[in-house]
Amino acid sequence: MKKVIVIGSGFSGLSAAAFLAKAGHRVVILEKNTSIGGRARVFKTQGYTFDMGPSWYWMPEIFENFFKEFDYKAKDFYKLIQLDPGFRIIFQNKDIDIPSNWNEICQVFDDLEENGSKKLKRFMQDAEEKYNIGLDFLYNSPGLSISELFRRNIITNINKLQILTTYRQHIKRYFTNPFLINILEFPVLFLGTEANNTPALYSLMAYSGIKQGTFYPIGGFHEVIKGMAEICKKHGVEILTNEEVKKINITDNIVTSVTTLNKTIKADILIGTADYAHIEEKLIEKKYRNYSDSFWKSKQFSPSALIFYLGITEKLEKLEHHTLFFDEDIKKFTDEIYKDPKWPSNPLFYTCCPSKSDPNVAPEGKENLFILVPIASGLKDSEKIREEYFKKVIGRLEKYCQKKIIENIEYKKSYCINDFKEDYNAYKGNAYGLANTLFQTANLKPKIINKKIKNMYYSGQLTVPGPGVPPSIISGQLVAEHIIKSSKKN
Repeated sequence: MKKVIVIGSGFSGLSAAAFLAKAGHRVVILEKNTSIGGRARVFKTQGYTFDMGPSWYWMPEIFENFFKEFDYKAKDFYKLIQLDPGFRIIFQNKDIDIPSNWNEICQVFDDLEENGSKKLKRFMQDAEEKYNIGLDFLYNSPGLSISELFRRNIITNINKLQILTTYRQHIKRYFTNPFLINILEFPVLFLGTEANNTPALYSLMAYSGIKQGTFYPIGGFHEVIKGMAEICKKHGVEILTNEEVKKINITDNIVTSVTTLNKTIKADILIGTADYAHIEEKLIEKKYRNYSDSFWKSKQFSPSALIFYLGITEKLEKLEHHTLFFDEDIKKFTDEIYKDPKWPSNPLFYTCCPSKSDPNVAPEGKENLFILVPIASGLKDSEKIREEYFKKVIGRLEKYCQKKIIENIEYKKSYCINDFKEDYNAYKGNAYGLANTLFQTANLKPKIINKKIKNMYYSGQLTVPGPGVPPSIISGQLVAEHIIKSSKKN
């Protein structure tokens, strides 16, 4: 039995800890913040419960697969509901809902483009194939050997994966209507990079979000974290909060211990699930790093975010649980994130109003509202800028809802680049990790092993499989399985 230290209590950290504890290792999780969850933390105030990070529950089988490994089901820890509509998109002159019912979705596409439903069925059939092949690859590819790319399932289906075709090219083979194109592109736009710089492989995200549906765990996304933490504790994992790691102690290319603000803790194995770049640049000596400063500077990161958490004393009837505001120039907005990074002139933004589906997250008769503006990582952040953008988005929100929202705000908290840096040591204040570009996919992502330190590993959104909650859960499992296999060999 080895003593394993896991830095970070987000999805990948809890996943890795659970699998290693189940295998018989003694596991300690060190969390720098006062509460667990990483970017999926929660805070409560004035009767409101605010999820601080993830709000889109897609790829439900990955959650189920995790709990199944420990002889549980997701419903043992939280109640999951499917949202109807899954989401609404606001364009300049049109609102489009994506219903939960497949036939109704097909009708939406027929209404917007001739033979739209037939095209959608073909698109989704292709996306489902990518999804199934992709899931198999994700679960079996720690990104350590080129041979992973040459398994029979991958070689046989390499043409179907369309790695060398861009997502935009792929969509335009099916659709011409700009609304439909934007609907299908939005998952990669908000969470990755431009559709013309993303492999067509990632149509699997559209399959999950549109065909499988969009779900919500009653109580909020943090309920998933609580369920995973409960499994960890059942298997003997010790979770320590307020234990920020300040140094990783290494002797003869082996981690011997970690030093926190409060103590030094011995370790046989170390997994860093906090920001990969931070661990390398701040916690270990330069000679032990996998990657140089220039490596991280050369990477393309997914957007950061300006977030507002609002408690509102009136109901906002026109909003859905998820509402996307695409009512400004989309190309200009994406250029200001990815091509010429700057604070956007007229930003697109997203609202999450979980009180539409869950009476537990806001006092009766009131709304819990989360507003997110995607922005480029590495921008200058200040309270002045935040307030400027708050006025921009709240004005558009008021116009859409046809009521004075600002007068009914009883709680307001902002969160942006400086907070991502402070709370998560996030490189350039990134919110989602590395962008899903061709040259940052699969084995081209940063490795889960430290090539110079024999007992140090990494997991999370800056390594395989990539950003997002489901990939982070898989990431923890991958590194745990690699450690377990390596331990058996030794």
